[in-house]
Amino acid sequence: MGTYAITGSASGMGAQAARQLTACGHRVIGVDLRDADIIADLSEPAGRRSAAAEVLAAAGGVLDGAVLAAGLGPGSGTDRNRLIAQVNFLGVVEPLLAWRPALAAANRAKVVVIASNSTTTVPMVPRRTINALLAHDPDKAVRSLRLLGRHGSALMYAASKIAVSRWVRRHAVTPLWAGAGIRLNALAPGAILTPLLEAQLAEPMEGRAVRRFPIPVGGFGVADQLADWITFMLSDSADFLCGSVIFVDVGTDAFFRTDDWPNGVPARALPRYLWRFARGTPKA
Repeated sequence: MGTYAITGSASGMGAQAARQLTACGHRVIGVDLRDADIIADLSEPAGRRSAAAEVLAAAGGVLDGAVLAAGLGPGSGTDRNRLIAQVNFLGVVEPLLAWRPALAAANRAKVVVIASNSTTTVPMVPRRTINALLAHDPDKAVRSLRLLGRHGSALMYAASKIAVSRWVRRHAVTPLWAGAGIRLNALAPGAILTPLLEAQLAEPMEGRAVRRFPIPVGGFGVADQLADWITFMLSDSADFLCGSVIFVDVGTDAFFRTDDWPNGVPARALPRYLWRFARGTPKA
């Protein structure tokens, strides 16, 4: 049986994943603002540092896997964009970087980062916001959206999920991750009836937008369905899964991107592609 860290373990997909893993006999170290083994505020640098350190201490320096499920959705308030940037990006990346040695110390560790299908369905997300997050500069990311008013938080949410998905893809195949036997992947849900979505539905304008959004199969998902995917992605059956972003959104991504993906390597990217191929891939 393994030891797993889960952020956002008090509710939604994190809570359901914790229940499933515990039911399978694994040990779960939960991190959240309340009702968790480790109480920490991932919107603050000190909270992220303490969460990372306390998990390592509780796990004895060895982690078989991690689920990064803590996240904030769009909303009102002058500081909302900053909170989204801090929790959804830095609250994923900073703990993972701190836990990497403990994950490498395990045998075939697995990591699941909760992304979102907003990565491909929200239009006009500023590239500068994404790049600022990838540069670990939340202040610059916030400034990049300062003129967009109430639309800013939706764009910051999408930018945070795009940035964290790109971070997963960039790092998953490197010697420090794949080469250390760590499988790093992202799960991109659609409309899942979690407290985050319920809060959006309760807001008149956001609720109307959510209900109008194309869901080809119809209806909202539930957290335990996504927990099934998380449990699979942490299992030995997922050894061949590395650097993937798995969309579980009842067809919304396919609706918007029917012919966009899969796609070949663009001609302009061919020199870079060949250079990377010549270097070889990291050994697991």
